Amino acid sequence: MGTWVLLLPLLFAAEAQAQAQVCSVDKTSLTVKENTNPGEPLLDIYVPQGQQVTLGPSSTLFAFRIQGNQLFLNVTPDYEANTMLLAHLECRSGDSVVTQLRVFVSVLDVNDNPPRFPYETKLWEVPEDTRVNTTVISETELEAQDQDKDDVLFYTLQEVTLGASSFFSLVGANRPALRLDQSLDLERWPNMTFRLLARDTQEETTELSHTATATLVLEVQPVDLRPPWFLPCSYSDGFVCIHAQYHGAVPTGHRLPAPLILHPGPVYAVDGDQGINQPIKYSIISGNEDSTFSISVDSGNLTMTKSIPNAKTFLLVVKGEQADNARYSVTQVTVEARNASGSMPHFTQSLYRGTAGLGSGAGVVVKDAADPSQPLRIRAQDPEFPDLNSAITYRITNNSNFRMDGEAVLTATSQEHAGVFYAEVEANNTVTSGTATTVVEIQIQPSPTGPPTSPETAGTTRPSSGTTLEVPRPPEPSQGSSTTSSGGDTGLQPSPGTTLTSPASSMPSGPPSVGTSPSPPAASPSGGSATRPSSSPTSEAPQPPEPSQGSSTTSSGGDTGPHPSSGTTLRPPASSTPAPAGPPSVGTSPSPTTASASGASAQTSTPMSPGSSRNTWTPGTPETDGTEGRPDGGQAGDRRFSEAEMAVLGGVLGALLLLALIALAVLVYKNYGHRLTCGSGRALVRLGVGAGAARCRPRRE
Repeated sequence: MGTWVLLLPLLFAAEAQAQAQVCSVDKTSLTVKENTNPGEPLLDIYVPQGQQVTLGPSSTLFAFRIQGNQLFLNVTPDYEANTMLLAHLECRSGDSVVTQLRVFVSVLDVNDNPPRFPYETKLWEVPEDTRVNTTVISETELEAQDQDKDDVLFYTLQEVTLGASSFFSLVGANRPALRLDQSLDLERWPNMTFRLLARDTQEETTELSHTATATLVLEVQPVDLRPPWFLPCSYSDGFVCIHAQYHGAVPTGHRLPAPLILHPGPVYAVDGDQGINQPIKYSIISGNEDSTFSISVDSGNLTMTKSIPNAKTFLLVVKGEQADNARYSVTQVTVEARNASGSMPHFTQSLYRGTAGLGSGAGVVVKDAADPSQPLRIRAQDPEFPDLNSAITYRITNNSNFRMDGEAVLTATSQEHAGVFYAEVEANNTVTSGTATTVVEIQIQPSPTGPPTSPETAGTTRPSSGTTLEVPRPPEPSQGSSTTSSGGDTGLQPSPGTTLTSPASSMPSGPPSVGTSPSPPAASPSGGSATRPSSSPTSEAPQPPEPSQGSSTTSSGGDTGPHPSSGTTLRPPASSTPAPAGPPSVGTSPSPTTASASGASAQTSTPMSPGSSRNTWTPGTPETDGTEGRPDGGQAGDRRFSEAEMAVLGGVLGALLLLALIALAVLVYKNYGHRLTCGSGRALVRLGVGAGAARCRPRRE
């Protein structure tokens, strides 16, 4: 036993000497985070004297290097590329391997990779009839990929189309499956766009957080859900539209060749599913007694197959069916057959204005004065039977210079004279025999060669300065008492809003000439009508005659007649009779001119009944103007007072009369009041010089 005690120190010394002759390291296993800087040494290697350490063939390729007696990483560690690195160390003495060591390096994962979607934009078609809570797109179709193996992705769905988030949502924050939350509506929401976000941390503010983005476009595919809709219709929601019912009227005893005009419009239906838009077929399924009507299968136009002898009402049930026979709907068409006699056409305007160039030949279209680039259209309508509008014919009754061609006005002769012409157009409904008339004002003027002139200054020249230039307008009937003036303005101008009735017989006007021409006749005290032109002529375009419904106006000097002021409404007469050309007759044309006391010529016409024209011009003959001159440069003519103006004038005169009576009473009282103060049998006796020294005393016998 004592011997072993003596040998122990020798054994330990031998072991220490053996260890000093081999390579060694502090630890054979260690960890590093990925992306660690490779410049720092991993560990130190103890190498005995006379030996060298190298990397063995089992080492991870290119992962390590040895500098001196230290082990270094040769590359930046990447967990996604290699999670474990091996360093195989060999210590050699000459060519002999003395020692082999293995050092294991574990790479720790770090969140250094963002998630990625396998797509940038995903287009997905969704049928319109998809049930609510259905998963429209699966999770595997939408999920993103993250190379960081331990990362958990969080998804967010953001709407791009406003309001789209009410239709779709994600199943969960970590489950990107898309779910339908609300019924789809192709009409209002044909497509919707979303932005899908994937984040590799729960909180966006977390350090080393990464986000990926993709776009989802959902297109709603049409499905046959709705029946045809008759238009116009009122939408109650996206699937129900309350369609219209149609109404029309036809005359008895006549078969209309054209399709019926219905209200609120023609029979017309569309597929309620606009995305499918199937053609619609039409048919009458009931109410068509005696097959009186037929309907076009393709257009829906309703026409008559025969005339209807007696007044009655048809209740037609019309069916609109899709061409694929998948869906249909019905509506009602009410057609009323009634007697058309007495139905009168109606002009939309009481006065039409046109223009034509001086020198225009026959057959030239008269242009619209408001828009000279467009032809003037004269159009009347039958308010009770719109289908009969095509049966209305037009003609000019009192002017041979113009004629009608359908709704257009054409020149009938060469226009050699500038001026304003008036013509009466008669509309005749050939079915109902109803007629209506209107007035057309046609201005013949030279084609403009310089700057354009306004209508108020075109076509007329006055010889005297200060003369007012006026475009002639249709005068109105006189409905009040006569007014006689000399040398001044002949009356008040019509106030704004005055309604003027256009002439029963229209007069064409020609170029103005200085001298005498028939002005509108005025009433003389004897009840006739006379016009006394003065010796100072003034040129002005003539005006058409108007029906006389009261006493006339006699004037000498002044304006030649009333002109409608701003806001005036011109209305055509209920009926008109063209004035025949030829010798003047009683009540219709002026009598021969006679000399007046002042030496000027005068025209006198016999009294006329209400509604008849006071003057009659030969159709197509230009009228010359012989208006009187006056110091202020105005023109002579008759003017009429409105009822309101006459009432105001009467009130003023009554007030003046009352004031005059009061003043007269005061004067009488001052001069004769003392006689009225003393009674009978008494006398006023003066007692002194003062004006007040007097009193009544009994008379002495």
